[in-house]
Amino acid sequence: QYEPEDAGSMLYYREARDGQLLEEGITEAGALSSWTAAATSYSVHAEPMLPFYIYYSMFGFQRVGDLIWAAADQRARGFLFGATAGRTTLGGEGLQHQDGSSHVIAAMTPNCRAYDPAFAYELAIIVDHGMRQMMERHADEFYYITVMNENYAHPSLPDGVEEDVIRGMYRLPRPERGTAKAQVRLLGSGTILREVIAASELLAQDWNIASDIYSVTSFSELARDARETERWNRLHPGQPERRSHVDTLLAGASPIVAATDYVRAYPQLIAAYTRGRFIALGTDGFGRSDTRAALRSFFEVDRHQIVVAALDALAREGVVAHDAMGEAIKRYGIETECVAPWQA
Repeated sequence: QYEPEDAGSMLYYREARDGQLLEEGITEAGALSSWTAAATSYSVHAEPMLPFYIYYSMFGFQRVGDLIWAAADQRARGFLFGATAGRTTLGGEGLQHQDGSSHVIAAMTPNCRAYDPAFAYELAIIVDHGMRQMMERHADEFYYITVMNENYAHPSLPDGVEEDVIRGMYRLPRPERGTAKAQVRLLGSGTILREVIAASELLAQDWNIASDIYSVTSFSELARDARETERWNRLHPGQPERRSHVDTLLAGASPIVAATDYVRAYPQLIAAYTRGRFIALGTDGFGRSDTRAALRSFFEVDRHQIVVAALDALAREGVVAHDAMGEAIKRYGIETECVAPWQA
C-alpha cells in the first residue's frame, strides 16, 4: 500500500479502499495509457470511472501529447492535473521541469477544457463543474488543470463569480480609489495573477493610474467562445449580434496587459477579440534554475515589467507622457540592455 510522504501531518493523503491508486513511477506513456483505459471505461466496459492523473505539467502535453490526442479522439473523460506548473513556480530544477507551453498545446485539442486557476476556490469550482459535466451530463470532454507548488494566501470566494470562472475570466473586486489620471485593464492567470495584483498597487501608488484586475482561468475557453460567437454572427446576417465573454467583460478601448507563466502565444489567443491595445507578457524561452523572483524578473513577467508595459500602452495612446516609462525603468532597476529571454 502506498505510504504518503506527509502521513504524519495533520492533513495527509488517505487512500480509499473502495478506489484505486496507481503509482507508476517515471513512466509517462504507461501512466497516460492507464489513465486512458479508465477514462474510456464508460464506453469500452459500460463502467463509468473518473480518473485523476497528477504529474509534472512539463511531462504531459509536451512529452506524451500524441497519447493525449489519441485519448481525446476516443472521447476520454477524466482529469489531467499538470502539477508544479508554469515556467517560474518550480525554482531550482531547470528547463526540463519548467513548463511554459502546455496550455497552448491543450488549446488545440477540441474536447480538452484547460484551466490555469490561481486560487483554491477557482480550482474547486472547476473540478465540481467538470465532474458534473462528465458524470451527470455525460459530456465527451476531459479537463486539463494546472496547479502550482507555491505557498500563498487564498482569498474567499467572491459573490456570483462561479459562472464566469467556468467561462474563463472574471473581474476581481475593485479596491477603493480616488481620482486617477488614466485607466488600464490587467489580466493574469495562475501564480502570475499575484504579480498582476501587485502591479495594480504600484500603478496606483507610484503613477496615479487606476486598473481593473481580471483573473483569467482559461484563455483557451475565452478564445473558443469568441470564435463561436464570431462564426454565429457571420452566418446569421440581419439578426442581433451576439457578444462573446471577452467582448462583454473587456468592452471599451482602454489598454489591456495580460501576463501569465506561459509563452506569449497563450494570452494572445484572445488578442484578436479585444478592442483595446493588447500587450502580452510571457515566459518565452528555455527554463532556468533560480529563485521564483529572479525567474519572473528574467522572463519579464514580474510586477515591475507589468507596470512598464501598462505605462507603455498608455503612452502610445497619448494618455501619459513617454517620460514615465524611463522613470519607471530607473525606479524599478530594470536592465534594458540584456538579451531577450527567448534568446538567452
